[in-house]
Amino acid sequence: MKFSYNWLCELVDGLEAPAPALERLITMKTAECEGVEAVGEWLSSACAARVLSAEPIAGGHNLRAEVDAGQYGRKTVVCGAPNCRPGVVAAYVPVGKKTVQGVESDGMLASGAELGVNRDHTGILELDAAPGDPIPGCRPDFAIEVDNKSLTHRPDLWGHYGMAREVAAITGKRLKDPVNLSLVPSSPAPIQVSIEDLDLAPRYSALVIENVKVGPSPLWLQYRLEAVGLNPINNVVDVTNFVMAELAQPLHAFDADKLHGDTIYTRPARAGERIQLLDGETYELTPGDLVIADAAGPVALAGVMGGLESAISELTTRVVLESANFNAPTIRKTSVRHKLRTDASMRFEKAQDPENTVRGLARAAELLAIVAPGCRIVGGLADMRKPPAAPAPIALPLGWLIRKLGRSIAAEEVTAILRSLEFGVAESSPGVLTVSVPTWRATKDVSIKDDLVEEVGRMIGYDSITPAPPLIPSAVPPPSPERLFHRGVRAMAAAQGFNEVYNYSFISEPVAREFGFDPETLLRVANPISEEQSLLRPSLIPGLRKNLADNSRHFDSFRLFEIGREIHKQPEGLPKEIPHLAAAVFRRDDGRAGLMELKRAAEHLMPGCEVAAAAPRVFEHPARAAEIRWRGQLTGRLFELHPSLVEAGRAAVLDLDLAAVQTLAAQVEYRFKPIQRFPSSAFDLSVVAGLRTPVGDIQKKLAAHAGDGLVSIEFLRQYAGEPLAEGTQSVSFRLTVAAADRTLSSDEVSAIRSRIIDAMRGEGYELRV
Repeated sequence: MKFSYNWLCELVDGLEAPAPALERLITMKTAECEGVEAVGEWLSSACAARVLSAEPIAGGHNLRAEVDAGQYGRKTVVCGAPNCRPGVVAAYVPVGKKTVQGVESDGMLASGAELGVNRDHTGILELDAAPGDPIPGCRPDFAIEVDNKSLTHRPDLWGHYGMAREVAAITGKRLKDPVNLSLVPSSPAPIQVSIEDLDLAPRYSALVIENVKVGPSPLWLQYRLEAVGLNPINNVVDVTNFVMAELAQPLHAFDADKLHGDTIYTRPARAGERIQLLDGETYELTPGDLVIADAAGPVALAGVMGGLESAISELTTRVVLESANFNAPTIRKTSVRHKLRTDASMRFEKAQDPENTVRGLARAAELLAIVAPGCRIVGGLADMRKPPAAPAPIALPLGWLIRKLGRSIAAEEVTAILRSLEFGVAESSPGVLTVSVPTWRATKDVSIKDDLVEEVGRMIGYDSITPAPPLIPSAVPPPSPERLFHRGVRAMAAAQGFNEVYNYSFISEPVAREFGFDPETLLRVANPISEEQSLLRPSLIPGLRKNLADNSRHFDSFRLFEIGREIHKQPEGLPKEIPHLAAAVFRRDDGRAGLMELKRAAEHLMPGCEVAAAAPRVFEHPARAAEIRWRGQLTGRLFELHPSLVEAGRAAVLDLDLAAVQTLAAQVEYRFKPIQRFPSSAFDLSVVAGLRTPVGDIQKKLAAHAGDGLVSIEFLRQYAGEPLAEGTQSVSFRLTVAAADRTLSSDEVSAIRSRIIDAMRGEGYELRV
């Protein structure tokens, strides 16, 4: 949003702060500014000059012009504009001498675009002035750029008058109101207005003006609009844009002779209605769109853009000026639906002040009388509105205000600040002010006493408040066992080379189906920000799979883990959230090593846990899926992702229910065991079993038969092939045995070994000894 420094100076009596200083004041006390840009710099030296002669230069289209430049004297200028001719008065700029096509050109005849007055670069700017006169109504200016995001809650600041009110309060100067409401006649209106739903359009006001002559605007009006980024079009449209930029009240002008009937309707669009707007495009309307209509149908998309059929043209002589107030969310949705972002829609979606509609018409009537001499208002004001509701007064205790601000401030200063911003202030009781909110701040801005603290704070300057920590009692929060447990799990995973990832708690319907979940059984997000995040995740694996896919494009091996919550829909009440650990090892190999790494990680959290084969889920490898049990309870799964879900390589995954693991870990009893004082003995055993026999089952049988003397059992290797029979494998283990009170003799160790061999053979196993 651009604000003209000259414009602000006209609205603030005696404003002396230069543009850069004013930009900083606005930033510190009102809204963030992005910079100051000089506008129309050449206007400081430009003047009117009469072309005395214009002769073609051989070999080109340029002319050698002799001009009378007033105080600059007679000059020779090379000009290529098609409207350069003897007798025309144009804009001359003394930019120095330059040789063009062998002719020395002293200065230049400038177009409106070159001067920054308008966007016309087709020819030199023609003037109705005497040689040497300055460009009428145009002088150098500065555009102060304000960040739009900082104005979102301040609809009044989308116009110069609102910003001038702030500047006047900041600098202590007097604000000048440009509106003369007496210009709006009180006689009966020649047209009627009808609003179908006053909640969608709280107010609609209109004036009819006749004897209008449409043509180019005077230079001062074109320049004023150009300085703030608006494109001059014609005198009628330019007046509506001027009022919008000054009062933050969008207006629209209809050609009265192109309207049908004597009533203007504001209503939702009917199903199947269409409208061709000023951009030349035709739009299909829905009942969610608000339209301005006549007896024949829509003539404008309310708050966004006018219709082409009722647009102002050079033949227009009668104008209906519209000044309305619309429901902000409705305009926003319409703008988004049709992908139309206009200067009007940006203001209407900020919740404009309904009291501003008639002020806008009064200002427009005054300006039209200047730029279209002879025009006159027919009848009076057509106006329909929702009954106004005065904003509720706000009680402001001064003691509370001082505590909130963090510095002392006198009641008189608070009153002066609020009154400078045009709040009404009265002392309702000792130490308590009653503040009435002006209508332009009551739409979606100031409604509670905390809002008033901000008004006072920004005006006294936040730099005047000494930073201090809050003077409130603080206490160490109670310990969170879950948080401490999760912190330990993170430390364990990181120590083993895993990198932590964080994923959104949302998945899409296609992803849910891909992983075997029925979307209808999952918790659906009421207002998802995208289709990819429409459901709450019932598992961490879909997010982890995406991490694997992204990283596998750049790395041949890596380890990832995430601690998050599965969210499960319940028949009643809130969903059930279960904390889980999902860890993955990716390698471009056969995947066996990754599974063993994750089994080892699980054993760090659950010493003595058991892994048993289980039926694979949809997203698990058909032959590599297992469940993990600890202390007799199911705590998770160890598996490899289905090959269809991994582009290249293998991904082993560990999925643990951390709530179950934490509960069981709290039940573990740790007992003192003295250090082994006597030497131990070890021997190897190789058991021949079927290829599909789980190694863990064999290990448990060996341990059971070894008895209490077993210190440890370690898996060594597997082998399949000759001389073993087809379909069998040899599984080798190292068993370590010892006694607590003596060193076992070789005969005792041999006896333990023989006992194990005999017991295993008794169960049908063959041992290679």
